[in-house]
Amino acid sequence: METTSGLREHGAANAYLRECGSRRVLEAIANKWTCLLVDALRDGPVRFGVLRRRIDGITQKSLTQTLRNMERDGMVIRTVYPTIPPRVEYELSALGYSVVTLMEGIKSWSEKHVPEIMAARELYDVRAAEEPRPVQVN
Repeated sequence: METTSGLREHGAANAYLRECGSRRVLEAIANKWTCLLVDALRDGPVRFGVLRRRIDGITQKSLTQTLRNMERDGMVIRTVYPTIPPRVEYELSALGYSVVTLMEGIKSWSEKHVPEIMAARELYDVRAAEEPRPVQVN
């Protein structure tokens, strides 16, 4: 078994290490909007307004930021067409397509297990409300 220092010496990626680039990649793809955008873009180029209507609840600011981050990470290609007004489309790059199956699996798992998760949350909240709270002394 390798230690974190051993992994660091050999140049291996290890998301458990604070400074490892793989942790930043994990943070980028673990974002809920990224997950939904990957799925929304999987069938080809889409305009901003279509994405905004397709992903209920996303704000214009969140959509803009997430698309910019995905473009910066090489997962999305932004194409501006020289028309008046300008037409902009977003599509997955090859790198973006490489994560489609993963994101589809996460989305499907989430949709399948909604009842179990919601029931567990309700049970937890009931138990938490019934437990005595410790008194904090300042």
